[in-house]
Formats: sequence, C-alpha cells, structure tokens
Amino acid sequence: MNEYLNLPTVVLAGRPNVGKSTLFNRLLHRRRVITDPTPGVTRDPVAAVAHIAGKPLRLVDTGGFRLEREGLDELVVEQTLKTLKEADLIVLLLEPGDLTPEDEEFIEFLRPFIKRLIIAVNKTEGGRLEAAAWNLLSFGFEKIFMISAEHGDNITVLEEAIVSRLDFSRVKTVDGDARPIRIALLGKPNTGKSTLSNRLTGSAASIVSEIPGTTRDVVEGNFTYKKNTFQVLDTAGIRRKSKVTENIEYYSVNRAVKSLDEADLVFLMIDAQEGLSDQDKKIAGLACERGRGVILVLNKWDTMADIKNTFTAVSDRIRFLFGQMEYAPIIPVSAKDGTGIDELLKTAVRMYGQLTRHIDTGPLNQALETWLSAYPPPIGSRTRFKIKYGTQVSENPVHFVFFVSRPHAVSEAYKSYLRKRIQKDLGYGLVPVIIEMRPSRKDRKKE
Repeated sequence: MNEYLNLPTVVLAGRPNVGKSTLFNRLLHRRRVITDPTPGVTRDPVAAVAHIAGKPLRLVDTGGFRLEREGLDELVVEQTLKTLKEADLIVLLLEPGDLTPEDEEFIEFLRPFIKRLIIAVNKTEGGRLEAAAWNLLSFGFEKIFMISAEHGDNITVLEEAIVSRLDFSRVKTVDGDARPIRIALLGKPNTGKSTLSNRLTGSAASIVSEIPGTTRDVVEGNFTYKKNTFQVLDTAGIRRKSKVTENIEYYSVNRAVKSLDEADLVFLMIDAQEGLSDQDKKIAGLACERGRGVILVLNKWDTMADIKNTFTAVSDRIRFLFGQMEYAPIIPVSAKDGTGIDELLKTAVRMYGQLTRHIDTGPLNQALETWLSAYPPPIGSRTRFKIKYGTQVSENPVHFVFFVSRPHAVSEAYKSYLRKRIQKDLGYGLVPVIIEMRPSRKDRKKE
C-alpha cells in the first residue's frame, strides 16, 4: 500500500449527530470511525487517507459543534475549530429543514472560510425534504449538495466536487517500504496515552482530560525522530468487560484491540503508581500472539519517590508477573514533562530493526546444529523427533518454520528453548518470535 506526502486536507464539520462520521466512513469506503445515535460520539479529530474520485487526500472527521457545553464539550469544540483553520477544504454537513442555533452560529464562524467551503445537506435520500433543503440558499451559499451519507445518494457528485476544489500538484508517493513505523498506544484508561501521543507528535491532536474514556476513536498522528518517521495510533483505554457498559465504549475497545493489526510496535502504557493489572497482561498477550514488538512504558515516573533501586524493584515485579515476556523492554517516562522519551524512541527504532530483520537459511541452520548439539532432542519412543532444517518465513512478525520428523512430539519446552536461542544468538532479543513445526515432505508422505 502506498504512502503519501503533502496530501490536501478535507475536514467534515457540523453539529453533533448530523451524520459526519457516517459520511466519513462512506467516503473512506470502510468503517473507520464509530457511528452511534448518541450525540458527541466523535470527540477527537480522526484522520485517514481516502481515495476519492481516484485522488488520495487526508480526510478528517471532527467532533460536533455545540452551543451549550459541559464536561469535555469545550475541549471538543476547541479541537474542531483548530482543525478547521488548518483545512484545505471544509465540508459543512447540515440537515434539511429549519436550522438550529448551533447550525447558525457555526455558519457565521465559517464565513471567513467561504472560499474553501462546500455545503452538503444530509438525510435527503430519495428526494426526501429537498424543497426544505433549498431554503438553505438564503444563507448566501452559491451551491448545496443533496446527499444521503447512510444510503449513498449523490455521494459520487459530492466526491467530484471535492476533488475539483483541491490542488494535488504537491502530492508525492512514498514507496511502501519507506512507510512510517506504526505505534499503537494501548493500556487502561487514564494511563497517559493521549498525553504521550501529543508529546510525540508535538500537537494537541488527542484531547487530554482526567475524565476516563475521553478517547473513543483511534487518533492518528505523525512525527520524525532521527530520520525515522513514526505514526502514532492513540486508542481508547481498555477496561475489563464487566466495566464496559456503553455501546460506544464497547466499539472503542474493539477498535483499540484491532489497532494491533495495523501497528508494528505497541507502547503498553502502565501507570507507575498503580502498577500492572490483568488487563495489561491480556493486552501484552494479544500483541505477542500477533508478533508485535511491545515496550512496557512506565508512565508518570515523575510521581514516584526518588529512592534508590525503585526502578529495579518495579521491573522485577513486572518480570515476575509477565513471565514469558522477559524480552520486552521496560522504559520509565513522564509523558507530561518529557523525561525518558528519548530512550523510549531509541528503543523503538532498535526494536523495529529487529522486527524487520531476516536471517538467511544457511546461517540459521548452522546455528540450529549448534543448538541441537547443546540440547539434543529426547530419545524416548514417544518423545523423539528429528529437526531436519529451519527457515524464516516472514519478518514483522518474525516467524520461523522448522521441518520435523514428528512435529506433534516437539514439546512446548523445546520450542521455548529454540525461541530463546533465536532471540539471543540471531539478534531478536527485543521482539517476540513465532515458532512453527511442520512435517518434512518425506514425513508428510508417510502420514
């Protein structure tokens, strides 16, 4: 998949529940953001690359504009207005019929941007309420587009209008091999994921609040560190199922887990004061199963007592609780003041280098001979097996296949031995290694 530079930005705007997220998913041709009848589902601006009328662009869904604000609403509106000012084109989504006070105030706010404004009137499927929609021209709009984000009416016409208003001359295609290193920020609510995301990207793309569950969608941001380009996926905090009550939060948690499939590395955020939880272990397990590199990020380290050997004591407890993940680095940081961030990113670069490392079959099998001599397979009638040879079948995830006379006889303990030898001797000491045993061709014929 291609990556792009200098993409024009199109922002979808409007009051809550007017259909922005539904239109976002429609233009993206996939379900990327959460849609729900509950107003205010989208809080952070959510961006993704969309291909519209054959052209790539950066599409942004924003939180709804409200007049009466409480809780996080002020932060949501502030983020929305900031995003609009940076847009190349704004699609203002309205509904047919009388405008609400929120619509009218938002229109007045957008008047200075009239030259980069498109008006789309949603929920007019099959010509529904079109007569009422035309009355919106009285607000001075030159043209309006009648659409249905849910049913797809006139979406193609809207897409062509969007593309016609944008300049694509500066867009550059980057080879897929040069794509950013993708980091998923995962962990319980309120462990500092959004604070770290903002620190890394040098922005305020993620809303930071003491209110648990502030982040609902996966918020993407980019930054560069020592010539390495990164993409951060700031996700909703993952709670135990018994504590997930809202439909919105249920989908948020699923989206956070799904981000593991898009990421290369996982920064598992752990509150240094609270320590580990069963949820942390489950997240780490899911990441490990997918072959993702995991860094255990001890955030809020600035709040810990400055006592000798504190980090050693905390690390020892984590190693004890995580068991099979002794390879995962533990980095103490303060996302709030920036301490430890340099070491975190240095470790991330080294880890990605290991994830994308490939060992040729020759050197692998030379090493295998040494490992088998040092710890020969058992010789009992039921437990004996012979490993013929091995090969690395993929990078990122790091996956090795060994061809064996009797794959079912290879114990988990022996697999663990081979896995640890690969990590220690072949340069994979920071990442999970997937081991698979298969029958050799000759032994398959016997079966």
